[in-house]
Amino acid sequence: MKGKKKFAILPLLMFLAIAGWKYFSADTWTNPETGEEIKIGLSEDQEESLGMQSYRQVLAESDVLTSGPEVEMVRRVVQRLIPATGDGGDDFEWEVNVVRNNQINAFCLPGGKIVVYTGILAVARDEAGLATVIGHEMAHATMRHGAQRLFKNDIYNTVMQGANASMAEMEPAARQQVLGLLGAGAKFGILLPFSRDHETEADKIGLLYMARAGYDPEASVEFWQRMAEQGGGSAPEFASTHPSHGTRIENLRKFIPEARKEMP
Repeated sequence: MKGKKKFAILPLLMFLAIAGWKYFSADTWTNPETGEEIKIGLSEDQEESLGMQSYRQVLAESDVLTSGPEVEMVRRVVQRLIPATGDGGDDFEWEVNVVRNNQINAFCLPGGKIVVYTGILAVARDEAGLATVIGHEMAHATMRHGAQRLFKNDIYNTVMQGANASMAEMEPAARQQVLGLLGAGAKFGILLPFSRDHETEADKIGLLYMARAGYDPEASVEFWQRMAEQGGGSAPEFASTHPSHGTRIENLRKFIPEARKEMP
């Protein structure tokens, strides 16, 4: 009786070929701030359509404020930041809404749809603090970080499908152990560092935006120091999608001299 086959290379090779095809057939997008050429699987229209769907859903489920000093301040900051995005935001249809919610949060969806929760205003304190967080979120959108993440996850999932298919005849416990190790390696070695790199890029580009808009980039350090005071215990940096507050502040201090050169 023949021994049970443990690993079949052909399925893995097939899925690697599919992953390669996805990568090399994907559109190349040029980062308007860095000039870097980046592979992205979604068109800008597709990305903006997804952003609009999410935006409408958030607004439909939220208590949206339409007037008041908080709304006026947010709108004022956004109007100053929009021209600072340059080529990255030229084609966006920018829009901002303030939501009554105690959560310390703000985000910008693809296409320029911004949501600011009232909970973050106390931490921001003033326009410069608000410009820090909104500029950061706008940079995520203009740098197309969401589309980049979707593309990398798609490539990763394709490769993992191949690995799973190649181990179909292994003992279930052994297969799960190997897949778990592969998944952990990809998560901690590729996906999480990729996400932290996006956060650092959004910090840097957001700093340029706020400086171009006339806000003192030093305010970004003060904002993140206040954010650090808000947080309790957090996961180790290697296990997080975001840099630690200490790392973020250290990086911002390095970026500030370059940002100051962008001030009007």
